[in-house]
Amino acid sequence: MRWIAVTAAATALVVVSAWAWLYTRGSDDQFASCRATAVAGGAGAIGGPFTLVNSAGQTVTDSDVITKPSLVYFGYTFCPDVCPLDNARNAEAVDILEEQGYDVTPVFISIDPERDTPEVVGEYAGVFSDKMIGLTGSPEQVKAASQAYRTYYKKNDTGNDYYLVDHSTFTYFVLPETGFAEFFRREATPDDMAQTVGCFIDHM
Repeated sequence: MRWIAVTAAATALVVVSAWAWLYTRGSDDQFASCRATAVAGGAGAIGGPFTLVNSAGQTVTDSDVITKPSLVYFGYTFCPDVCPLDNARNAEAVDILEEQGYDVTPVFISIDPERDTPEVVGEYAGVFSDKMIGLTGSPEQVKAASQAYRTYYKKNDTGNDYYLVDHSTFTYFVLPETGFAEFFRREATPDDMAQTVGCFIDHM
């Protein structure tokens, strides 16, 4: 897909630095030693309740989906390059974690509900991992979930079914009850992700 420039919203979302790491070390944050990032407004500014539709056509909420530590990614199935690479990377990280004794769920949320039906997202998720949960929903449901995680997406309307969608590409690590814990950029490797996620789980 066409690579988008970093938007003001995305810039405000994340500030990554050694300062952030040192700052959290001095706090009472139980995950301080695991964090490599800081979020404008704090971790509580990301994530929250959502209502979407799973691959079986059932309406589900965040509490139905995030029952285990989860890696959450917003994308779309028609995405020609970025989404497949990111989802494959996330699935590989989950496999590494499984080998290390950690049970983590990869989650794919479509930001293209016009084309991504429950059946389509289910088949797409299954290509990457039999553990991956594919979610879609109405345009309103998808927008609400995206806003909760402060993601960006914009359809490039070409007047046909072959349009592309510009979107942000963060992967979010989310814990049941705790909620959003960390995010990963595209540069993160499966091993990087597994190491960080394992640290968070060990400190739960």
